[in-house]
Amino acid sequence: MTPLERRSSASLALIFALRMLGLFLVLPVFALEARKYPGGEDTALVGMAMGIYGLTQGLLQIPFGIASDRFGRKPVMVVGLAIFAAGSAIAAWAPTLHWLVAGRALQGAGAISAAVTALLADQTRDVVRTKAMALVGASIGLVFAVSLVLSPLLAAYVGLHGLFTLTAVLAGGGIAVVLWWVPPEPAKHVDQARAGLLAVLRQPALLRLNFGVFVLHAVQLAMWVALPAMLVQAGLVRDLHWQVYLPAVLASFVVMGAVLFPLEKRGYLRAVFLVAIGLIGVVQLALLVLSGAQPGVWTLGLLLLVFFCGFNVLEASQPSLASRVAPAQARGAALGVYNTLQSLGFFAGGAVGGWLVQSAGPQALFGACALAMLAWLVVAWPMQAPAPRGAVNAG
Repeated sequence: MTPLERRSSASLALIFALRMLGLFLVLPVFALEARKYPGGEDTALVGMAMGIYGLTQGLLQIPFGIASDRFGRKPVMVVGLAIFAAGSAIAAWAPTLHWLVAGRALQGAGAISAAVTALLADQTRDVVRTKAMALVGASIGLVFAVSLVLSPLLAAYVGLHGLFTLTAVLAGGGIAVVLWWVPPEPAKHVDQARAGLLAVLRQPALLRLNFGVFVLHAVQLAMWVALPAMLVQAGLVRDLHWQVYLPAVLASFVVMGAVLFPLEKRGYLRAVFLVAIGLIGVVQLALLVLSGAQPGVWTLGLLLLVFFCGFNVLEASQPSLASRVAPAQARGAALGVYNTLQSLGFFAGGAVGGWLVQSAGPQALFGACALAMLAWLVVAWPMQAPAPRGAVNAG
C-alpha cells in the first residue's frame, strides 16, 4: 500500500470502529436494561426497540449510497454520523421505551456504510482493495469482541442511558476523523455521469455477491440465537463467553492474513472464496450434529475459530469484489444495495432463527443454516475474480 492508501484504510476503519463500538456496547445488555423503562414489560416493544435500527438502516443504505455518488462521500458521511449521534442522544435521554424506539430508529437512519466502503474503494487500487476491506472488517470484529468484555462492566456503572451517551460521543469522534484525517476524495466521483441503480441491479456478478452477503449475515446472527445456550450447557457462564469469542476472533485474523492475501496475489481468490463458504457450511453441519449432544467448550471454541476464519475471509473479499465489479460512477449505489442486503440478512437471521429455535429446536436452526450455505455455494460457483483495473488516484 502507498502511504495515502494506508491513511485512507486506517481512517475509514477507525470510523467504522467508533460507530460499531457504540452499537456493540449496547447490544449485550439491551434486552435486560430495556425492561427497566416504563413500558418495558412489553416484550414485543423491547424487541422493536432492539431491531428497528436494522430496519431503518436497511431502508436507507441505497439512498445514502446514491447520494454519495451525487454529492460526494465525505459530506454524506458527516450527515449520516450526525444523524446517528442525534439518535444516540435521544436514546440516552429517553424517559420511556417508546422514546427509546424513536432514538434507535434515528440511529439506524445514519446509514453510511455504503459511502464509507465506496470512498475506500475510490482511494485504493484493486490490487490492495481486499487488504483495505480486511482492515475495516478486522476493526469491526475486534470492537465486537472487546464490547463483549466491556459492555456488562460499563452498564453496571452508567446504565443504558450512559452507554447511549458514550455512543453519541463516539459518533462525534467519527465526524472529526472524516473532517481532519480521511484523505480528500477524488473529484471525478462528484462530477462524472451516473450509471444509476438499474445498471447495478442488472449485473449477475453483483447479484451473486448481494445474495451472498444476505446469507452470510443471516447465518451469523441466527447462530447466536442458539450458540450462547450451548456454551452455557458446556459449563461456561454467560459473562465469560468472551473467553471463547475473543481468542477465536483474534486467531482468525492471523489465519486470514496468512492465507487470503498471498493466495489472492497468486490468482486463487475464487478458490479461497468458495472454500470459505464451504467451511462455514461444515461448521453448521457440525453444530447440527452436536446440538443433540453436550459438546465441550473446547469443541465449540474450535468450531467458532473455523467459522470466523471463513467469515473474515468473506467479510473482506465480498465488498472488495463488489467495488471492483460495480461501475465506478455508481459505486455508491452498488454498495448501497450490498449493505441493504447485509442489513436485511441480520433482520432475517434474528427473526427466522428465533422462530426456528422456538418452534423446532436448535437442530432445525443449524440445518437451515447449512442449507443456506449450500445454496450460496451453488450460486457463487460460476463467479470469476475480476482482473485488477488501473491505479486510482487517491489524492
